[in-house]
Amino acid sequence: MSKICILGAGSWGTAQAILLSKNAHQVTLWGRQEDNLEIIRKERENKRFLPGVRLPDNIELTTSLSAATTNANLIVLAVPSQAIRSVAKEIAGYLHDNTYLVNTAKGLEIKTAMRMSQVVEEVLGQEIKERYAVLSGPSHAEEVAREVPTVVTVAADRRATATYVQDIYMSPVFRVYTNPDVPGVELGGALKNIVALATGIAHGLGYGDNTKAALITRGLIEITRMGEAMGGNALTFAGLSGIGDLIVTCGSQYSRNRRAGELIGSGHTIKETLEKVGMVVEGAHAVKVVNRLAQELSIEMPITRACYNILYDNHGAREEVHNLMMRRKKHEIEEIVKNTKDW
Repeated sequence: MSKICILGAGSWGTAQAILLSKNAHQVTLWGRQEDNLEIIRKERENKRFLPGVRLPDNIELTTSLSAATTNANLIVLAVPSQAIRSVAKEIAGYLHDNTYLVNTAKGLEIKTAMRMSQVVEEVLGQEIKERYAVLSGPSHAEEVAREVPTVVTVAADRRATATYVQDIYMSPVFRVYTNPDVPGVELGGALKNIVALATGIAHGLGYGDNTKAALITRGLIEITRMGEAMGGNALTFAGLSGIGDLIVTCGSQYSRNRRAGELIGSGHTIKETLEKVGMVVEGAHAVKVVNRLAQELSIEMPITRACYNILYDNHGAREEVHNLMMRRKKHEIEEIVKNTKDW
């Protein structure tokens, strides 16, 4: 039995606590005062994020970082991506040489455009690389907590780290694959949120399945372009942390990124949208970073640019859809054309 500390008492942190406690691990869920952990402890339910799901009795809850992390074999980062740096600084003094670290946040740091592993490494030092992993894939907290069969991937630089985390998480309702491509897995999880926003906007405008399918398909092209440019493997984006997460985030009722897009498409401002959603919308952060990177790296990402224009430059959503449809004529897949005779 491993001692596991989960940092972040939101929906995903709570869902992971439930999953891992049922794997017979000793689990401590850490949150801040504003997370109302005392109420959750008393009622054994996180009514704000996972109403109707009971927390097993073997989950401890605490606001003490020292109590949560002391002697932990595994620390899980389940806070929003923009909080990863500050939380990593807070836990720096509690890590020991045998502590593994798993990140489950999906995003890029706005100011630096760093992936989460790069942020963690900068704060905690190079040595953390050997004990760091990222867990990602199509895994809505609401379904994981209710034991809906779910399949994800865990990536790490060291195979032993990936398999250690795989063993911790695996269960009859939660299957875990391993992958050595840390950049690709992290980028798939971050970039798909932009496409989910775009799909939501299309839904909010009243467009149908044809439009959404086009956005998902061409969105995957953008994810792969940027992902490869930032060190990911193209094959990873065809896997669970790429197309798998893209499908679930663009199509699910639980997707806060898609929900945000729907509100924007129906006429709400970004400020109104974030207030209505009431949870962190990672895509709203990612679109700022990725639009900037696309310009710096000269990568063509028209869907990302359109989302940025709508969210932050006050462009009309229908106008941006029209602009996407009227872009210059192109081949669908340039690589095929280059290798095809008489084209």
